[in-house]
Amino acid sequence: MNQIHPKKLLHSKWTKVEVVNKLKHFTVIKVEYDELQNVIECIIRAEINAAEFAIEWRDLKDPQQWKIGWQ
Repeated sequence: MNQIHPKKLLHSKWTKVEVVNKLKHFTVIKVEYDELQNVIECIIRAEINAAEFAIEWRDLKDPQQWKIGWQ
């Protein structure tokens, strides 16, 4: 399991394990929190074409889907 704390998500870099449409490297560009400091929105940006996607931040913990950093 990838270890990531919700407070350290912003600007973190990730590599998608299964490349889709040549999109492999991503950066977290936006994280929104509720009043209890729970993550309510996480936006990632593909580095190759600047496409943005909303994801469930807990999916980043799954090593079957994501690797920490750009690899």
